Amino acid sequence: MVKLEDAVIARLEKAGEKFEVLVDPELALKFKKGEKVDFNSLLASDIIYKDARKGEEVSSEALNKAFGFTETEKAAKKIILEGEVQLTTEQRRRFLEAKRKEIINLIARNAVNPQTNAPHPPQRIENAMNEAKIHIDAVKPAADQVNDILKEIRKLIPISFEKQELALKIPAQFSGQALGVLKKYDLKKQEWGNDGSLMAVMEVPAGITQELLNELNHLTHGEFQSKLMEKRKNG
Repeated sequence: MVKLEDAVIARLEKAGEKFEVLVDPELALKFKKGEKVDFNSLLASDIIYKDARKGEEVSSEALNKAFGFTETEKAAKKIILEGEVQLTTEQRRRFLEAKRKEIINLIARNAVNPQTNAPHPPQRIENAMNEAKIHIDAVKPAADQVNDILKEIRKLIPISFEKQELALKIPAQFSGQALGVLKKYDLKKQEWGNDGSLMAVMEVPAGITQELLNELNHLTHGEFQSKLMEKRKNG
């Protein structure tokens, strides 16, 4: 269990009552995002409170009325998932900064300038987000925030989310190692030639297509073939 002095309050108002549990802030946010966590490590105590700061416990009757059961762990999970985790100012700043970096990197890896077909550097994306005064949600998954952010920064810089379909042919002497590289990306199709060469079709975010090609170029000393087949816009 997390130490009481390190815990924060997760709070839910339901059926006219307040329900609070003391939780580890990082594990609680991971749990809210659907990640698997050790629930015993997440909770600071097995008590459901109506006011955690005063140490006032909620009654079994209130639990049953609000949730239809009185089991503490089940109720704690509902409180965390449906309620709000009360972060300190420093915790919220730290989580927001981490989420901001995650969003910037996600956009940089998947988006391009449609005028040049070149990826945007992360700093340019960050500058556009600052100029657009983008609000970041510390809890909401990065992928769920990207589309709204793109709508705003598209007013400032030309940007589109695209995936590129890439056909590759890798010589036999490099095919085994190359397959390991390709499996890090979205490998749509693979076939083996009679000579042991590898033919593959990839779907790669436009912003990192060159990253993949550079990795294959280094691995094969330039002895591979590639063909850009099509682009598919995601937004």
